[in-house]
Amino acid sequence: MTAAISNLSLHASDWWTIGTAAVCGVACGVPGVYLVLRRMSMLGDAISHAILPGLAAAFLFFGTRDVLAMLAGAMATGMLTAWLSAGVARLGKVPEDAAMGVVFTSLFALGVLLITLGSRNVDLDPGCVLYGLIDAVALDTRDVLGVAVPRSFLILSVFAVLNVSLVGVFYKELKIVSFDSALASALGFRSGVVHYTLLAMIAATCVASFEAVGSILVVAMLIVPGATAYLLTDRLSRMLVIAAVVACVAAFAGHLLALATGAAVAGAVSVALGGLFAGAALFSPRYGVVARALRRAALALRIRREDALANLYRAHEGRAAETRRAPGLLDHVAAWALRRQGLVVAKDGVSALTDAGLARARTLIRSHRLWETYLAERVGLPADHLHDPAHRVEHFITDELRGELAGDVGTDVDPQGREIPPDRRAEGEP
Repeated sequence: MTAAISNLSLHASDWWTIGTAAVCGVACGVPGVYLVLRRMSMLGDAISHAILPGLAAAFLFFGTRDVLAMLAGAMATGMLTAWLSAGVARLGKVPEDAAMGVVFTSLFALGVLLITLGSRNVDLDPGCVLYGLIDAVALDTRDVLGVAVPRSFLILSVFAVLNVSLVGVFYKELKIVSFDSALASALGFRSGVVHYTLLAMIAATCVASFEAVGSILVVAMLIVPGATAYLLTDRLSRMLVIAAVVACVAAFAGHLLALATGAAVAGAVSVALGGLFAGAALFSPRYGVVARALRRAALALRIRREDALANLYRAHEGRAAETRRAPGLLDHVAAWALRRQGLVVAKDGVSALTDAGLARARTLIRSHRLWETYLAERVGLPADHLHDPAHRVEHFITDELRGELAGDVGTDVDPQGREIPPDRRAEGEP
């Protein structure tokens, strides 16, 4: 497939297709970020499906597919979907997600029925609404300054600019309502107005997008760019930008995939979006599966290194080292890391602490024994129940907490009669 993609040559119609998918992604992805933040992704899916009866009713009533007529019908059913979902959840005492599922599936089925009945006598294709005609957008053009520009590209560009502008103008209101609607109401913001304005934006964008990209890609563009951006950053401003970039990259990559495989463009772009989300889920620096696995591995290695230092310190005191398990691969890696860091040296085949290693181990043992003493004095744990909790906590005790523990316990000996190592840094040592 890589070779097939590399041999592809893009024509003007291909670039218009990519551009149409990209502006659709920006128009849907930017408001979609707020759906993700407010945990209302299912509502975006519900609106994108439930406005189908509004489209069908508008067509049957007005006898035209004019954008304004479709927009009126879709926005009406979009608002109806949100209102009915809230009403069913409140009156029916069912969870909100179940209420949305009932409402949007019922309205979607009604829309399919209306389209089926209406298409017997008029030219109304259900496939146009469900799958879109994005690969044929270049066939319907308008003259703009002497350039033939696809009609769908023009319409979606207007909605993209409008949505981005609205988000920019009402950025503060949308931000506070998304993160804490109760606080927004307390501060005098009309959360309901902001909520329904957002839903109106989404409903209108869905209408503008349906003819070109179909409902499948609309749902993907509403949710996936925002969800991908959510994994990559915690800042809302960056999240909005990343969502738009993800949508544009998916439009380009998906079209190439469609050309290489012969698949539908809308489906290929949706697959590309899924691939980008999977990449973020795996490799996001903070939330990615790989990053979390690496952090856990680094933490496990640090704990093994510190356990080894503690054992060597106990040997330095003349006490027996703790052997809780047979040494494994991670223990050998930890031993190698300690030697490389200059904390441990091998003398006659036996590991010993260097001065730097002794200072590090002394701090660790001090944390362990201070915590044991605190648990015995303040919590009242018996002596045989002190070691395990102290062993777990010793790796996470900070200098500040260590100082507070030392001032609180007021003794230099732990419950087992062992000396608590003094704080040599307080005496001027490193």
